Amino acid sequence: MLSESSSFLKGVMLGSIFCALITMLGHVRIGHGNDHEHHHLQPPNKDDILKISDNERMGLSKSFRVYCIILVKPKDVSLWAAVKETWTKHCDKAEFFSSENVKVFESINMETNDMWLMMRKAYKYAFDKYKGQYNWFFLACPTTFAIIENLKYFLLKKDPLQPFYLGHTVKSGDLEYVSVEGGIVLSIESMKRLNHLFDDTEKCPEQGGMIWKISEDKQLAVCLKYAGVLAENAEDSQGKNVFNTKTVGLFIKEAMTNHPNLVVEGCCSDMAVTFNGLTPNQMHVMMYGVYRLRAFGHIFNDALVFLPPNGSDND
Repeated sequence: MLSESSSFLKGVMLGSIFCALITMLGHVRIGHGNDHEHHHLQPPNKDDILKISDNERMGLSKSFRVYCIILVKPKDVSLWAAVKETWTKHCDKAEFFSSENVKVFESINMETNDMWLMMRKAYKYAFDKYKGQYNWFFLACPTTFAIIENLKYFLLKKDPLQPFYLGHTVKSGDLEYVSVEGGIVLSIESMKRLNHLFDDTEKCPEQGGMIWKISEDKQLAVCLKYAGVLAENAEDSQGKNVFNTKTVGLFIKEAMTNHPNLVVEGCCSDMAVTFNGLTPNQMHVMMYGVYRLRAFGHIFNDALVFLPPNGSDND
């Protein structure tokens, strides 16, 4: 009986120590602390864009290039097809990274089902192969619809040689991270720092968390925080998110409930970059609404047009 009591007490003590350890780890601050200058990012002022000379506009439209990474698995084949047929045509280059070899579509085989390992390998592949060709890298899920022209406009005045890591930020304890559901944008400087950290398995382990597994977007934030790169929320001039983790339909439904007299104004940003949770059919509907539907007699006078690269099937 005494032996059983002793074992019970030991168990209680070990459990208490373990809980204390978890609490301590939850409050550990990683990286460079509070030396980050920007946290809520907004697009450039349209009046400033109008002041750009014609030569500068032409140079920007040709030189501003975004590389898109889409992480997929065989079960996503219908979404995969929809993404390939719709918004990825507007990336300057888009490549699909799959968990295994899939004969139906061309992809780069990551040979793992682990989402963090897939993300990690995709970033390394993209940096090693394209670091001299692209300054911005956009990663998305197969359920995400992105408007790449709005992304380029948002990034127009951002220096890719600075460590940018932006999208839709979420707070988890002391860790702030960019949700993969809304898409993740990294500048070339952030990619360089991240790939340097991949060699440090203590700060950026391949297998995720120290005690329990955490999601791939949180793990990315942990690694980047060690490199002094902090998550930043992307907003329009009115403070509305431009990277969204829900569908347009869900936003409208919420606006009709919460702001019945301001459904459009209460819904989404006019300069939205992403929406998430879409079905293949919804992808094609979004493509129609964003790129094909036009009001007759209405003239579009955008201050800057982003031209697709030569040989692109951008429609």
